Amino acid sequence: MAPDTLLALMGFAFVTSVTPGPSNLILLAAGANHGFRRSLPLILGVNVSFLSMLLTVGFGLGQLIQTNQAVHNGLRMLSLLYILWLAWKIARSSPPGGEDGEEASAPVRLTFLQMAMLQWVNPKAWAVALAVTAAYTTPEGYTASLLALTALFGIVNLPSISVWAASGGALKRLLGQPGKVRAFNLCMAALLVASMVPVLLEIGGR
Repeated sequence: MAPDTLLALMGFAFVTSVTPGPSNLILLAAGANHGFRRSLPLILGVNVSFLSMLLTVGFGLGQLIQTNQAVHNGLRMLSLLYILWLAWKIARSSPPGGEDGEEASAPVRLTFLQMAMLQWVNPKAWAVALAVTAAYTTPEGYTASLLALTALFGIVNLPSISVWAASGGALKRLLGQPGKVRAFNLCMAALLVASMVPVLLEIGGR
């Protein structure tokens, strides 16, 4: 991979990884409720799952989605329902040390597998995977270029998304009181729903 292409890919990977999206909002909520260390399985779930998505899209699934409208629409509907469910769970989460003495419930306590599953219904993840495999693979040596961009994306993506969980961990010390944590969780749920508005409008416009 040429140096200029490498730098461009690194910039693309950083911007698309660090900007807001459903996964990053959930990592922020997880960090704020339970700290950075307990959010590590979620971070790894996002990273590993997205890299597997890149490979799967690159080896043919992307073409199927782009050419089959029924598959495309079904994926969008599934993503909308799953992320709305996650937002509902966040809104209902109990703050640590709350009045009921219980720790917060899922999805801020999502498992590695649950967070990995989120990537497969995450519209932002699909958009990035489709774009990067189309733009940064080459017909000659296609498999090698796909593997190279996947490896580079993984290296950039991991610390980029970790910033969100780390920021949540910093907020955890500032929020303190259960009432503030509840308000924060409601805000995160609202932002998660807001992130799906473009998908909802596209579905409604068809």
